Amino acid sequence: MNYNISFQERAKLGMEIISKQQPISLQAAKKQVEKLKKLSTQKNKKQRS
Repeated sequence: MNYNISFQERAKLGMEIISKQQPISLQAAKKQVEKLKKLSTQKNKKQRS
């Protein structure tokens, strides 16, 4: 990854990536949020190595 780019260039690249993604419904987004909340509060978190 090129770390020597400006914030504007990084924002432009991010918008290009997002525009290529498939649209998602509000209901599906809410399901994703609930799943992530559930996974993030588990007691047995995996250790990063």
